[in-house]
Amino acid sequence: MQDLQITLDKGSGRHLYEQIYRFIREAIRDGSLQTGERLPSTRILGRNLGVSRSTAQLAYDQLLAEGYIRSRRGSGYYVSAIDAMLDAGRDDVQAAVQTLPQTPSHGGSAAAPDAREKEVRIDFSPRLIEMGQFPYATWKRIHKGIFVGTRAELFRSGDAAGDPALRSTIAHYLHLSRGVKCTPDQVIVGAGNDYLMMLLGQILGRQVRIGMESPTYLRAGRIFDALGWDVRSVCMDREGMRADSLEAVMADRPDPERFQLAYVMPAHQFPVGTLMPVARRAQILRWAGEESRRYIIEDDYDSEFRYRGKPVPALQSQDGAGKVIYMGTFSKSIAPSIRISYMILPESLLCAYRERCYFYSGTVSRIDQAILHEFMADGYFERYLNRMRTLYRGRHDVLVQALRALEPRFKIRGAGAGLHVLLELTGTGRPYRPDEIEETEEALRLKAEEAGVRVYKLSVFRLPKGGFPAGQADVPGIVLGYGALAEEQIREGVGILREAWKDV
Repeated sequence: MQDLQITLDKGSGRHLYEQIYRFIREAIRDGSLQTGERLPSTRILGRNLGVSRSTAQLAYDQLLAEGYIRSRRGSGYYVSAIDAMLDAGRDDVQAAVQTLPQTPSHGGSAAAPDAREKEVRIDFSPRLIEMGQFPYATWKRIHKGIFVGTRAELFRSGDAAGDPALRSTIAHYLHLSRGVKCTPDQVIVGAGNDYLMMLLGQILGRQVRIGMESPTYLRAGRIFDALGWDVRSVCMDREGMRADSLEAVMADRPDPERFQLAYVMPAHQFPVGTLMPVARRAQILRWAGEESRRYIIEDDYDSEFRYRGKPVPALQSQDGAGKVIYMGTFSKSIAPSIRISYMILPESLLCAYRERCYFYSGTVSRIDQAILHEFMADGYFERYLNRMRTLYRGRHDVLVQALRALEPRFKIRGAGAGLHVLLELTGTGRPYRPDEIEETEEALRLKAEEAGVRVYKLSVFRLPKGGFPAGQADVPGIVLGYGALAEEQIREGVGILREAWKDV
């Protein structure tokens, strides 16, 4: 263990924990701190730097979240093995050259409840969010203000990719909040992720094989299947999609085709809640960089809501070869009905987009785009996000604390971020069969429903084709969303579940 010679600038305006985090991160990246090397304890680090122990802990928490360090109970903190990451983002990686077919082609949801089921008092839906705090007056004022004077241009057809002002604002926001590297020209605005995924069908053509985690955002899988793409499940573990499985799955097939795309949610995987660490991200990026036609679709699901430390940078921010297609939406951070999403295309795909999608009209009202642009540019969006983070953090903490009463029979996964957690039934000492998993989850759901609480089975988010990838260890799970529930409802709901599942 060595002392860390960190110089803190207390007058810079940057948080002290962030300065510590950045120093250690760069020391790991440049090899100054070696794999397996032990770091000072938070107490010693805080004392040496003249900061509180909690400040040092925040820095370590961020490094843990991103996978740069690991913790050993009773021993301390150690540098993770991330050698692959040191090469994955370098600019000397060969630029991608896209070869596309000449003839292009054109959220998971649970099953509907049975009408005979009892009335539900508390719904732990992962799709619902809190709308009672939305700044309706501000939105209305901006709407009214954009019509001051003559704004005839708002009623003319605009750029199919979105108005330049909004695209510039989105690019600036993503750079500051997620580390995304892009120009406004790379930003494509559309009415929801569904539309943007369909655009990808035009850009990439039909002869595409895509790997997805399972369980996953099932709606995306269905859209890709409708595009004519060959959608296959890829094995994942506690760190997310396994890059080696993108190769191994196809190695024993007679045809020479391999995966061209991988769809991942590294910030907070839906519905499992996995945060993909930096070493695994580097492996996925390296896989994509090995062939010119390979790309990664990064769905930055729930990235705005992280409750310890700062948000983890996007996978796209590590991409030095232009292999990541980045997708995001304002449905969770503002409102589902706003229907404004965005896609950041790598430079290598912009030409195909312009050639094959130039005749499409914009799908988002220019009036709505103008409102959103001002809402973001004038700082209202950031203030609203901060308020909602505080609100959701309180609900998250209440839920996690209440669920402790269900341990050790159940294990909490995906806590610390997003708007849902996964409750896993602990193992039986042997692997669960797929049919056994579904039967167990259905029994848990029915018991909860009969008691007046709606929960969501993990199995309904599995891809219909090959939903249980070979080599993937699975157990029964229940998804619990808390975005739209008050703290008292959360406590009451978990109390009901505890009673309903006491004999499980």
